[in-house]
Amino acid sequence: MSKRGPGKRRGNDVPQRNRQKSQSGGNRGRDFSRSAVRREKYYVCGINVMNQVMTTQPERLIELYLLEDLGKQRQNRLSIDPSSLSVPVNYCDAETLLHLTGTENHQGVAAELRPSKMLDDDEALELLTELKAPLILILDSIQDPHNFGACLRTAESAGVDLVVVPRSRSVDITPVVSKVASGAAETQRVARVGNLARFMRSLQDMHIRLIGTDDEGVGSVYSQDLTGPLALVMGAEGSGMRRLTQEHCDFTVSLPMRGTVESLNLSVATGICLYEILRQRGIG
Repeated sequence: MSKRGPGKRRGNDVPQRNRQKSQSGGNRGRDFSRSAVRREKYYVCGINVMNQVMTTQPERLIELYLLEDLGKQRQNRLSIDPSSLSVPVNYCDAETLLHLTGTENHQGVAAELRPSKMLDDDEALELLTELKAPLILILDSIQDPHNFGACLRTAESAGVDLVVVPRSRSVDITPVVSKVASGAAETQRVARVGNLARFMRSLQDMHIRLIGTDDEGVGSVYSQDLTGPLALVMGAEGSGMRRLTQEHCDFTVSLPMRGTVESLNLSVATGICLYEILRQRGIG
């Protein structure tokens, strides 16, 4: 992991005046300057993310922001006409969207959202009691938002019932995470637990096996029985699982490495393991 060196940050300078129109004939000339945009607000962007939110969680929408010259092609990719939603729709320039979202890859659409609610320990356990053969992904101390977002996207694609992260030493669901997850951060159920080791013991009490990943695992992921109620435990890229987390796993597995590289990206390794679980479950 490389350290970000000093350099010129892009998108810090926002024009003092930006044209803003509302679908409902609302305000003009709203101030989108740096002083007017509160940093603690939660902005997401991208057409996939917007479609997920508009169709599944419209109650989280506070305001929409669309590029003035969005174009018919991108407009047609939106699953819902923004004017049909009961929230303000603001038209602004590309520089404003860059400032709001922190990325040039906003695809001309952004929104301010109410934060998604993560489950706590009790809510997560209650959810799992209702499932016959739950599939859980535990991410131990994942602090890179790009890795977290990619893992959420993979988990949602594989039908994971619950993603679990510790309350400390773990990145939150940020706009960067949401963008990388391509909508999965808005639909995947995530629990943030206070004590990961204690939560893992609770899973074992529910007869859910805990399978960790480690270079020195008892065998290849392809040689182990991964059927039934299962929690896959993945550690941070580089450092791996913490000692206490690994001690609470029922056993660990490894991924066979045949080339010269020593490891895989976290989200890639997560995807390989999850889809091997699906294969053994006869899904696909």
